[in-house]
Amino acid sequence: MASAASRVALGPALALVVNAFVWGVSWWPFRRLEAAGLHPLVATVLIYLLAVVVITLWRPISWRELLSCPSLWVIAIASGSTNAAFNWAVTIGDVVRVVLLFYLMPLWAVLLARVLLHERLTGAALLRVALALSGAVVILWPGEGGLWPLPRTLPEALGVVGGFSFALNNVMLRREAARTPGARALAMFFGGAAVAALLAGALHLQGMVPGLPAPAPGWIAGAFVMGLLFLVGNLALQYGATRLPANATAVIMLTEVVFASGSALLLGAGTLDAQLAAGGAAIVGAALLAARRGAH
Repeated sequence: MASAASRVALGPALALVVNAFVWGVSWWPFRRLEAAGLHPLVATVLIYLLAVVVITLWRPISWRELLSCPSLWVIAIASGSTNAAFNWAVTIGDVVRVVLLFYLMPLWAVLLARVLLHERLTGAALLRVALALSGAVVILWPGEGGLWPLPRTLPEALGVVGGFSFALNNVMLRREAARTPGARALAMFFGGAAVAALLAGALHLQGMVPGLPAPAPGWIAGAFVMGLLFLVGNLALQYGATRLPANATAVIMLTEVVFASGSALLLGAGTLDAQLAAGGAAIVGAALLAARRGAH
């Protein structure tokens, strides 16, 4: 029989897996919504507005904390940029490439923690930077005629931007750990709606993003269900991350790469060749080293 301690740890671990699964397979419903005429940026606005309404009804006092704390607005912008970039990228690009570039987080996290948390740059931290950077170079290495290993498509650029924003979001959450969970969740979901709305509005004026389609049961129900799933995923993340060591949380969250890549390869939304596999292995290795760091 499992010990009491292992049973207690199983719940938070499963909660983190639920969060990773929701995010890992979110590309599929986003593509279905786009097929119904709902652009991923517009879908993001609707999905996160639903979560904002739920949190407001549940913890209305969270608005007072959000409005009075400038650092929570940094979290809102970082979270909003993460969601807008990631949701758009996995809808229009190769899911495997996008997710692997998104997981350059160890590279950005080391640099941001140095600037914002004044953490010392250790040899292990520099090793993670070098490993993640080498993985990115391998993935982005251009074919014939190319000179620099830089993002060459919009989805690739969005994947990199999303990963940087997510690293900033995580570093700021560590910095603002004393804030209430309700205020942090409100900041993240409000930011998710606001940034996507501003970006969608600006691109709509340029004719690059369509407006809201005519009401239809399919996309309305789809957006509503996704809003609930993302809310459940966020609550599961907060539940699991506050009850498990940081290293365990980081390792479990890497299952998102498995869920995203596996589902994309199975359903034909991504490809995997030797170059991508080698670069991805280096990036995931850097993330695992970052997780191992939490044990010491």
